[in-house]
Parts: sequence; C-alpha cells; structure tokens
Amino acid sequence: MNGRPARPYVLLSCATSIDGYIDDSSEQRLLLSNEDDLDRVDAVRASCDAILVGAGTVRRDDPRLLVRSAVRRAERVAGGRPASPAKVTLTARGDLDPTARFFTAGDAARFVYCATSAVEKTRERLERAATIVDAGEPIDPAWLLADLAARGVRRLMVEGGGTVHAQFLTAGLADELHLVVAPFFVGDGRAPRFVGEGSFPWHSGHRARLADVRQIGDVVLLRYALSDRFGEA
Repeated sequence: MNGRPARPYVLLSCATSIDGYIDDSSEQRLLLSNEDDLDRVDAVRASCDAILVGAGTVRRDDPRLLVRSAVRRAERVAGGRPASPAKVTLTARGDLDPTARFFTAGDAARFVYCATSAVEKTRERLERAATIVDAGEPIDPAWLLADLAARGVRRLMVEGGGTVHAQFLTAGLADELHLVVAPFFVGDGRAPRFVGEGSFPWHSGHRARLADVRQIGDVVLLRYALSDRFGEA
C-alpha cells in the first residue's frame, strides 16, 4: 500500500442563472459570474492538480484553464508544482482542434481521454498536443479517475459542461459541488442547463448537505458536501 487514493478528490464547479442555465443560445459566451467570484475560482484552480472539461466546452468556450494570478502561480512553483494544473478533457468522437487554447496556452500537461473508436483519429489530430488515453467504449468516468490517480492527481476540479457534470454526479463520483447562482434569468429552452435528465444519488429522499452559503457581490455561492470525503485536502 502506498497510501494513494483509488480516485482523486472530485470538486465540481458551475455557475448558473436563477433558472438553472449555464449559457444562453447566442454565439457569445454568457457571463454569469463576477470578478470577485472569478478570483475565488482561480484560487480553487490553484489548489488542484488537474482541471477537467468536456470536449464540447473546449469547442464552444475555448478555455485556457490556467491559474490567472501570478502570485498563485509562483506559490505553486515554489511548492514544486507546475504553475497551473494539468488539463484534462474527454471526447467520444475526437473532434478537437489542436489550435484550441486548451492545447496551446501555458505549459501544463494535457490529457485527452477518448472512446476506443476515436483513438486513432484523435492521435492523428493531437498526438503532438496532448497525451491521448484510450478510456474504453463508452468512456468510463470511474476508470478515467483511477487513471488520473495513478498519474499523481489527488485533487480534480471539474468545470463542465452540463453533460460532464451529469456523468460524474449520476455515477456518484463527486465529493463537492460549488454552485454559483447569478441574479438573472435566461428563459431560453434552446440554452444548455447545469444538468439534464438522469438518476442522481441525491433526491427528495436523500438530500445533499449544504455546507456553506456565501454572498460574493451580486452572486451567491452554494457549497454542497456530496460524499464523506468532503473537505479532504
């Protein structure tokens, strides 16, 4: 026994409108958070070993997934860690652009977990941009987490989108949820929501524990404990 956990501590992070949307249906990204909350998210990122988003988020939002604060980056480096956490995505089809900022921004390690049927295509596109991992057919999030643990990831931040959040939640693979609520409605059935339909471990007969509520400017942070590992460093 080396004391390494079977999977990383998994922290889900999401911002929604009052009516539960994570974006609208326009081409421009909807800003749900504010600067103070974005700084809080940056601190959470800096505390993690890896950040995971789905391929749809990579395509739609083109995120950099880097620690923004120079002070936090320096603290990570001083502690013997890379300036920013590793970047992780998962894809069923391998439809990812090697020029996306996920692959080009920063020097963090990059991992693409893909379905077996898309491995060859993904390697042809991305073999110089990331480590490509065959994650089965369909992708098994529990196996993905075990593989990340074997690579030294102890704390994983999952930033979405809704399909990925639902995968981890319905599988009971989340330890903590940070849900930020913005003070407005979207009201557009074409827009993506936090999660869709599914069989979740938390329901009317098994309520999630609300561990913290915090007002951050004009948004509210709800912090939920989803497992008995909640709060592990």
